[in-house]
Amino acid sequence: QVQLVESGGGLVQPGGSLRLSCTASGGTFSRYTLGWFRQAPGKEREFVGAVRGSGGNTYHYADSVKGRFTISRDNAKNTVTLQMNRLNPEDTALYYCAAGQGIILSQIRAETGYRYWGQGTQVTVSS
Repeated sequence: QVQLVESGGGLVQPGGSLRLSCTASGGTFSRYTLGWFRQAPGKEREFVGAVRGSGGNTYHYADSVKGRFTISRDNAKNTVTLQMNRLNPEDTALYYCAAGQGIILSQIRAETGYRYWGQGTQVTVSS
């Protein structure tokens, strides 16, 4: 069983930055593919980005955040972070951290492969 706890959300002005963290407990962290998803009010949850585990460590991003958001993982600290730069109001959402094993590359953007989810942290971009 893996527990995920996100932190770092808050209110930021357009053009600003935030850094989200997700700390895991339980399981073998390095084996997991770690993903970030978000859900805006009235919308379905969507993929933001992910980093594969088990030594793969390849990074994948949604087109809407590519070049602005960066994922990093620290297996020694059981932590994955999401650095978000040049935020705009469309980035306002509840951000979730997720973990899963055995996720094939073609499914890395799908929620179904991620077995464990955090509670989410709110990000609001507004002036």
